[in-house]
Amino acid sequence: MDTLDRLSREEAQGRDAAPQNGDPKFLLGEKRLSKVLRLINSQPACSVSDLALELQLSPAHLQRLFKQKTGLHVHDLIGEQRLQKAAQLLSSSGLRIKEIAHAVGYEHHSSFVRAFQRRFAQSPKYYREQNNARPESLQLDEKAAAD
Repeated sequence: MDTLDRLSREEAQGRDAAPQNGDPKFLLGEKRLSKVLRLINSQPACSVSDLALELQLSPAHLQRLFKQKTGLHVHDLIGEQRLQKAAQLLSSSGLRIKEIAHAVGYEHHSSFVRAFQRRFAQSPKYYREQNNARPESLQLDEKAAAD
């Protein structure tokens, strides 16, 4: 179970309990948390600034609220979601590694490769080779194009 799924489930459980609490600040915080989680899940290339703008908060205030509610840093969750999406794309698409890096929000290919290696203890290329579900004919076509 990944972190985003766990937080979404916990947020839903907290929302179910919210009417009993009745505190408007509590409810507002839950709405914000829910929106942050939805945005991170739907847009892995988002940044803390993007999220803060969407919620009409300063980035520092968003980070503080998120840390209070979840115990996690919002930028860590964004990074994890980016890498999970990248792993999914590596194993299920024919996109080049540079294209995947850009699609999940990395400006530089080298930054993506370093982050991916830290998280999965292998390079994106090796991960793709080990987890590739594409037909072998596509793999051969890609190798021929790379040569």
